[in-house]
Amino acid sequence: MNILILGATGRVGSQMVNYALHDRHHVTALVRTPEKIQINNEKLTIIRGNVLNKNDIVGAMYGIDVVISALNTDGATTLSESMPHIIEAMENEGIQRIITIGTAGILQSRTNPKLLRYQSSESKRKSTRAAEEHHKVYDMLKQSTLDWTIVCPTYLPDGEREGQYRIERNFLPEGGMKISVSDTAEFSYRQIENTDYVQSRVGIAY
Repeated sequence: MNILILGATGRVGSQMVNYALHDRHHVTALVRTPEKIQINNEKLTIIRGNVLNKNDIVGAMYGIDVVISALNTDGATTLSESMPHIIEAMENEGIQRIITIGTAGILQSRTNPKLLRYQSSESKRKSTRAAEEHHKVYDMLKQSTLDWTIVCPTYLPDGEREGQYRIERNFLPEGGMKISVSDTAEFSYRQIENTDYVQSRVGIAY
């Protein structure tokens, strides 16, 4: 399978690169700083580019089967500005499957299911900027023709992969406080061949 990974130099994205290469998939990574990827593998193609540049996105999509976006917000509007380019390029190339890393803030609130968690008292975060960016992406994907899945981790510490965690469609598992980068990456990567959560958000936590 040919997999395009965006955000491949980030904490979650870099681990998904390793999982995909381990399984002998071909990985294309579109990154601003190729020097950050210290992997020498014949199955890895590194393209220097920027997700905010439409032409860079279009060029990276050629021959791709699945797109994984592990882009973070960068404290800016990177997510909401890049997603229209990603969706358009995928639809033009006939690529259906995209897995993105979101945030637990865009899952439904248990205390008020008409609201998302970041809009309710359920969220303890003082700033809603990142959640608002992920919310925009969620709305864009819902309006697209793509087979999307948004994996929504809560607090994301580094740590070893445990392989045991709870998942729930559209909600954060009750009492979920954290999930490691490794387990988030592993679950997200597995969605490339799993159709259980197509066009759904997935909460993930221990």
